[in-house]
Amino acid sequence: MSSAGTPPDTVTYCADLVRSHDFPRYVSTLFAPATERRALLALYAFNVEIVRVRDQVTQPLPGEIRFQWWTDLFSGLVHGSAEGNPVAAELLRAIRDFDLPVEPLSLLVDEHQFDLYNDPMPTMTALEGHLAATSSALFTLAARIMGEASDAAEHLARHGGLAQGIAQVIANLPRDASHRQLFLPQQLLASHGCAMEDVFAGKETPNLHAALNQLIGDARQHLGTASSLLVKLPSSARPAFLPLSLARADLDRLARPGRNPFAAQPISRLRTLWTLWRASRSREFTK
Repeated sequence: MSSAGTPPDTVTYCADLVRSHDFPRYVSTLFAPATERRALLALYAFNVEIVRVRDQVTQPLPGEIRFQWWTDLFSGLVHGSAEGNPVAAELLRAIRDFDLPVEPLSLLVDEHQFDLYNDPMPTMTALEGHLAATSSALFTLAARIMGEASDAAEHLARHGGLAQGIAQVIANLPRDASHRQLFLPQQLLASHGCAMEDVFAGKETPNLHAALNQLIGDARQHLGTASSLLVKLPSSARPAFLPLSLARADLDRLARPGRNPFAAQPISRLRTLWTLWRASRSREFTK
């Protein structure tokens, strides 16, 4: 998989990073051709690096510094040190080989600055903007790597990213609440009479369930739109959207009656493999 002059360990490093920290996206790359798979792993490894920053720092400033390094990389201000960073080296290669725009990558970094602070997500509009710049952007860039840089792919990526992102926000609630971090829109909680402090305290209330059910309904609408658009894409580009099959399964699990929203429910790797393999064989992804 490696080319002349590129140490093979940069490829292995990115693959191991994604497999360890974003197993669903790692598995989805197994259904892509080797050249595209390498670029997808670079993209997803970059995302892992950015998402992990909030767990690696105890104060916002060190996180801001790490984010600034990536921002400088995309603006051309980082040179020699980029070669020593395996994720940066692989990502720059993918940008070059697949003509990836750097602006959405830079915007993704900017958007994750929100993670460093405990400011609540104010509105549904703000959450959708956050997810569009993160989850949706990853789908758009992945589709471009798979050879589909069209308005149709971008439209699909937006809805798919919103569906996947909302599911992740709900699934991450136990962890986020314990850190007094709130990605559930404050406006949504207020409209259902749910107090932020009750969420931080891990109180399972009917009001919280009502707010979460509304979010799940919104995510399912986005997923339905994405599914209707997926079959219109060339089959060669569809592996970029395989993680959507997991979003569907996640939403079904999160909507299960009697589920405690503050009880973490990790999904086994075997189930992830099975879900993605089955999806890859379905009419949605092959016809």
